Amino acid sequence: MSRVFFRICAVAVLFLFPVTSGVSAGELTKMTVLLDWFVNPDHAPLFVALEKGYFKDQGLDIEFIAPADPNDPPKLVAAGKADIAVSYQPQHHLQVDQGLPLVRIATLVATPLNSLVVLADSDIKSIADLKGKTIGYSVGGFETVLLKVMLEKAGLSLDDVELVNVNFSLSPSLLTGKADAVIGAFRNFELNQMEIEKRPGRPFFVEELGVPAYDELILVAHNDRLTDENIRKFVNGVEAGVQFLINHPKESWQLFVSHDRKELDDELNRRAWHDTLPRFALRPGALDQNRYRRFATFLQEQNMIVKVPELETFAVELQ
Repeated sequence: MSRVFFRICAVAVLFLFPVTSGVSAGELTKMTVLLDWFVNPDHAPLFVALEKGYFKDQGLDIEFIAPADPNDPPKLVAAGKADIAVSYQPQHHLQVDQGLPLVRIATLVATPLNSLVVLADSDIKSIADLKGKTIGYSVGGFETVLLKVMLEKAGLSLDDVELVNVNFSLSPSLLTGKADAVIGAFRNFELNQMEIEKRPGRPFFVEELGVPAYDELILVAHNDRLTDENIRKFVNGVEAGVQFLINHPKESWQLFVSHDRKELDDELNRRAWHDTLPRFALRPGALDQNRYRRFATFLQEQNMIVKVPELETFAVELQ
């Protein structure tokens, strides 16, 4: 089962609408934050902060909105239609290269989640074993680059494999034999789904096979909002949420599945929660400058972006 299919089944109806804690706004400053997709454990620090009142403590009334189209949130922030968006570091570099006035202000998930996955009982034990195999993907571009770089580590090229677009049906394409491997599987979701289906997978991690480490989920704002104290206050709230989450994971889980998120309380989400917990950024606002420059250079070398811009134009550590 694919990540998208899981999300649709779990929350398609509930999260077409704004997600709030029901706290009265009073004199609080209202801010709109667009998620990257339906609510899932990747967003845990945000909702723990919401339920614990950490945003309210900062004088903020935060409204989280899940998008109808996951490509829209950064674009809407760039257009001034929302305050902050959850995005992905690779996507962010590409959008900045296209001219969108966006800046990374914080990190949610500080490691890659993307991976190449095969069935654990398949004859594919190493990247070299992919020669002549069929590899499924959902979105071309960055996923194809990941695969290309990983294959090169084994002396292979894209010409040595057959690519097939499985249209986000990642896990099912493996389970049905449509593909021998898939690229773009999130290690905290697809691997758990396959375990639940009693068809475990074997992952190959992108950051161990030639791809520079990067942040998976980040928070972005319009570059003209960097002096807005409310943006800094929001990051403060997120950090308080992360601290509580790490110190009190069981209580945090109950907060996460409270109110209108009760349908998320299932085995897949519980497993994903456990696997995502150690990947959250403990200092969301902190920026590893060399890491961001290194990844931008990697994308340029792979012809994904035209140039490497000055760091402060696309990623900052707020003062």
